[in-house]
Amino acid sequence: MRAKSKSWLLWLLLLLAAAEPAWSQRGSTRKTKAQLERERQTTLRRIKETSRILAQTQQQKQASVGQLNALKEKLTVQQSVIKDISSELRYIETDVRQTETQVQKTRQNLEQLKAEYARLIYAGSKTANGYNRLMFLFASASFNQFMLRLRYIRQYTEVRQAQAAQITHTQQRLSTQLVGLKEKQEEKGSLLNNQISEKKTLLTLKTQQDQVVTKLTQQEEGLRKELAAKQQAIGRLDNLIALRVREEIARAARAAARRAAAAAAARTTAAAPGRSPAATSRTPGTAAAEAAAEAAAERVDRVTLTPETAELAASFNENRGSLPWPVGKGFISQRFGRHNHPVLKNVVVENRGVDIQTSAGEPVRAVFSGKVLTVASVPGMNTIVMVQHGDYFTVYAKLRSVSVSEGQTVQARQTIGTVSTDAEGTSEVQFQVWHNSSNLNPENWLGRK
Repeated sequence: MRAKSKSWLLWLLLLLAAAEPAWSQRGSTRKTKAQLERERQTTLRRIKETSRILAQTQQQKQASVGQLNALKEKLTVQQSVIKDISSELRYIETDVRQTETQVQKTRQNLEQLKAEYARLIYAGSKTANGYNRLMFLFASASFNQFMLRLRYIRQYTEVRQAQAAQITHTQQRLSTQLVGLKEKQEEKGSLLNNQISEKKTLLTLKTQQDQVVTKLTQQEEGLRKELAAKQQAIGRLDNLIALRVREEIARAARAAARRAAAAAAARTTAAAPGRSPAATSRTPGTAAAEAAAEAAAERVDRVTLTPETAELAASFNENRGSLPWPVGKGFISQRFGRHNHPVLKNVVVENRGVDIQTSAGEPVRAVFSGKVLTVASVPGMNTIVMVQHGDYFTVYAKLRSVSVSEGQTVQARQTIGTVSTDAEGTSEVQFQVWHNSSNLNPENWLGRK
């Protein structure tokens, strides 16, 4: 009898352990779904921004490359929306399958519990009244057997009560699971409808893109003239940047040469106490050394750094991949390097930086602290601002207005001007990064937007 009662208790413990479904996985599912939701919200913000930019380009009746770029970006974002929905659907489908499995297991457990409970009731009915229980106890052959039988009756009662409670708990859990399953199925249906709607929007955008491409193809001669003018403007900008970089390299080198000559003169003065520093600095040997140093400085091909500018350059380099964007809103409409023209066939264009299409009047910000090296007007590029960060340089072109001046120190995210808008309604800023005379890909330096 004692062995039988222990087996009942062990069975109950195992049943209670197995009764709780493996919902711990749902925690990770919820976390992943929360991440997907954050990504979805980011995508929706991108759609809103791109739609506003596209609307500005569509105010002009004539199709433009800026309008085409905005449509391409919106198509890309729309595809991201559909991809996010597909990911959510996969998680929902997994949840539905897991919930269906848990419902089936819970139903099986409930049936087993009811069957076992029925057997307990049937067995207990034989000793249901107090007289039978007393007879069962007093029929014991010894006091020890009497105590064992008394303990069995108590354990039997506890087991029956626990099993009845477990049946109630399992029924409640089954009801909750069925409600959750229905909610997930409804969520799945809603996502499927959203996916269908977003795919229709995607088809509409593709149709609009094809229409713009067709219109632009009919304007091939105008596009070629526009491209030629743009290349001339880029050439002027390249020449200006190269000139200012060379001038800064030479200036820093001459300053370093003068510091070295001054240090040498100071050492000579220290070695000849009777001679004044002014007289020492005018000696033929010192003058020759200074001239030689300045001549060598002209052959330097990189900015000579002071301890302060070296620290600034090192800090700029450490922020590679995490610099803020020069504008708060927008998308990259033309990437760095060589690539095919979006409309003209067999035409390759080269970009020294990245073109970021944004909203009209959007503030343009410095991406890092530094000194304004140049503020100039370049035909075809409007106003440009060049900021020096040690031996690194950032260039901001196509500005309508500028709020800084040459020699001014600026901080990261400080507004330096506003973006210009061309006759076609396209608001675009060009951003470049240079290390001495080397042109770098800005996308490798900017952080995720």
